[in-house]
Amino acid sequence: MPPPIVRRVLCTPLLFVLTLLLLVLFPLALVGGRPRRLLSFALAWGTLECRAVLECTWQWVLRRPRSDHHYDIIRRYVAGLYSSAQKRLGLEVVIEGSWDGPPGDRPLIVLSRHAGPGDALLLVHHLLGDYRRRPRVVMKAQLQLDPCIDIAANRLPNAFVTPGDGAARIERLATGLGPRDALVIFPEGGNFTPDRRRRAIRRLTRQRRLDEASRAARMRHVLPPRAGGVLAALAAAPTADVVFVAHVGLDHMISPGEVWRRIPLAHPVRAHWWRIRSEDVPRGQDAQIDWLYAQWQKADTWIAAGHRP
Repeated sequence: MPPPIVRRVLCTPLLFVLTLLLLVLFPLALVGGRPRRLLSFALAWGTLECRAVLECTWQWVLRRPRSDHHYDIIRRYVAGLYSSAQKRLGLEVVIEGSWDGPPGDRPLIVLSRHAGPGDALLLVHHLLGDYRRRPRVVMKAQLQLDPCIDIAANRLPNAFVTPGDGAARIERLATGLGPRDALVIFPEGGNFTPDRRRRAIRRLTRQRRLDEASRAARMRHVLPPRAGGVLAALAAAPTADVVFVAHVGLDHMISPGEVWRRIPLAHPVRAHWWRIRSEDVPRGQDAQIDWLYAQWQKADTWIAAGHRP
């Protein structure tokens, strides 16, 4: 990744130029239906990104570069994206399951399936808006090429990981979780696709982790979870409850062509959340890996049990 000064000198002006170009061209576009929906959403996204970057700049001018005001900036940003997706893309989200307790009583470790465009933003939106949590998100380092994520997320406790350093960064991020905090991890390491699933099973087989490979082969709708980061989080935050998130409705949109064909969305995005108290999380790495796979199997079963559109 380029250093921060290079990213911000190059990517931030490009964001404003592209958004301005969309603003100028949109009234001239004589297209309707799906193209107009996507163009309108892109304009809304660019406008929200530009506003968030300007708000972050104002916080820097006020010498509040790492304040909780940035959570408010991100909350408005993802709420705007959510509202725009509802109006322009036909997004509807239905959440099933229960937190099994007050939302702000304990720190949380949130382990979510990763499948489809925008699922991470939807998760952050619900954590910030519905549950008033302060998410600490584990993300790929390449996401820092997005100016809004680069500037706002780097001013808050988040982690941008590269292959090989994920567990150490997650351990540091999980240390000191407060009762309003939620550490968000996507244990699969990437968006689900059938090819990635097959490659992940082959990788486990090559590493002679045959029991995990066998269990992964029985799960048809998820990637096998990578346990390293999860184990590091559980060790660093032993009093945190664990929330699992399974969802369907975006996982079939794995290419630009699929996104084009399936907009507007004909079915709601359905999510299932379940919470496990810290006292019920097993101790010891082998037991925790077995437990993690059992929860992932539960997610796979829920997806297969008639919940797919």
